[in-house]
Amino acid sequence: MKSPHSGFKRIFHAAGYSWKGFKSTWKHETAFRQEVILFVLLLPLAFWIGESAFERAILIAVLMIVLLVELLNTAIESTVDRIGDDYHKLSGRAKDQASAAVFLSFFIAAVVWAGFLISKIMGGL
Repeated sequence: MKSPHSGFKRIFHAAGYSWKGFKSTWKHETAFRQEVILFVLLLPLAFWIGESAFERAILIAVLMIVLLVELLNTAIESTVDRIGDDYHKLSGRAKDQASAAVFLSFFIAAVVWAGFLISKIMGGL
């Protein structure tokens, strides 16, 4: 469905739609709530671990990537569920692939954070 708005009005309405997406994902997806809580808990740690603005940005960005991929995973799951409740191998494959993307985003975040933590600990010795 194409937006009837253009210019700044379109941007304003798009922000509203985005906010609706955040709210509905928060309400209906336990995994998203858990990941947001993890983000909030790790955010202050990013400022302690990161020694420059660039390092802090990397630590925060990889956490945000997890949230971003979870939002896309949820969108795929919602679309597949909208099509029907009966099992279809392509529907299962789409959900599994989206889940794998979330797993990979977590893995990337864990590797980056581990690298920074190890560097911080080893540099402090």
